[in-house]
Amino acid sequence: MFSKISEDRKIFTDGHISFTGYCSMKKEQVVNCQFSVWYPIFKKHTIKSQILPLPQNVIEYLLDDGTLVVSGSDHNTQQTHTNNSDSDAEEDIQWSDDETTSTVTAPEFPEFNSKVLEAINALGGRVFPKLNWSAPRDANWIALNSSLQCHSLSDIFLLFKSSDFITHDLTQPFLVCSDQDSPDPVINYELVLRKWSELIPGGEFRCFVKENKLIAISQRDYTQYYQHVLKQEEEICHAIQGFFSQHIQYNFLDEDFVFDVYRDSQGKVWLIDVNPFGEVTDSLLFTWEELTSGGELTQQQEGPAFRCTTSEVTVQPSPCLSYRIPRDFVDLSTGEDAFKLIDFLKLKKSQQEESEEEEEEENTPQ
Repeated sequence: MFSKISEDRKIFTDGHISFTGYCSMKKEQVVNCQFSVWYPIFKKHTIKSQILPLPQNVIEYLLDDGTLVVSGSDHNTQQTHTNNSDSDAEEDIQWSDDETTSTVTAPEFPEFNSKVLEAINALGGRVFPKLNWSAPRDANWIALNSSLQCHSLSDIFLLFKSSDFITHDLTQPFLVCSDQDSPDPVINYELVLRKWSELIPGGEFRCFVKENKLIAISQRDYTQYYQHVLKQEEEICHAIQGFFSQHIQYNFLDEDFVFDVYRDSQGKVWLIDVNPFGEVTDSLLFTWEELTSGGELTQQQEGPAFRCTTSEVTVQPSPCLSYRIPRDFVDLSTGEDAFKLIDFLKLKKSQQEESEEEEEEENTPQ
């Protein structure tokens, strides 16, 4: 968990960890990059979204380190038993030896659940969830379809309670700021629901702005090689520069910041996210030393520096893979691989038979 990270390490919202000390990011810059701060400014140029205040009891539930019990569905999550034989079997199941222990059920948030369902329906029935800053990109492995697409509050809870990025938002949003001596600003946490859009990773780019000047553009999904990105470098740069100068430049609250964009198949550019200009944000194919110390980037006279993955030789595994559990475990838990499940059951049966034989030998009179 992020709370266990030592003070000399910096955590990216994308899951990376940095040990360098570049960038002097202030707490105010982090505050200004909250979704509810920048969304009203650039609402016309981004994906339709809704923002809901996050109740304190929901925050406490998300931070609870106990057993993951997903709640928030549009139906009662507590199991009921209509058969007397079922209730007899239930009495045999105990969480512990303590007779006072009761069955654990998911907490209910009926009012909040109603608001979330209303917002989801208003956005077409499918949403992409996030908090003030981060989305649970490190937890998509736990979803049945390995996607962040959500249809209910229970879907959102499953992702949020499995995400270190969400925990970081809730507990240490100012961890790497340089002005640690100043009091932390008060944060009103919010659930952000964005209308689900099928974005092709090869169309996403991260843009770095210093002193209100666009200095660098990086391919967002740098772990993959996209042939069209390399071929269309000039067109991509021109489109992003035009979008920046027309809609972003001088309109944000800070002069140093990072923003993510998506260029669709028609060449139109959309704003996806805004991040602090500092090491809490992944610099992707650049380094923060390059972005802050000047050098070649600032000496360029014709537009920002552009970098992308140039061949399949440089393809890398996704940084979020480190957050996943073994694939075999996922297959077993979801039943996606029938052969693995059969082998697992055979193994368990064999172990049980061996155990029974050992017990019989021990009980045989000598």
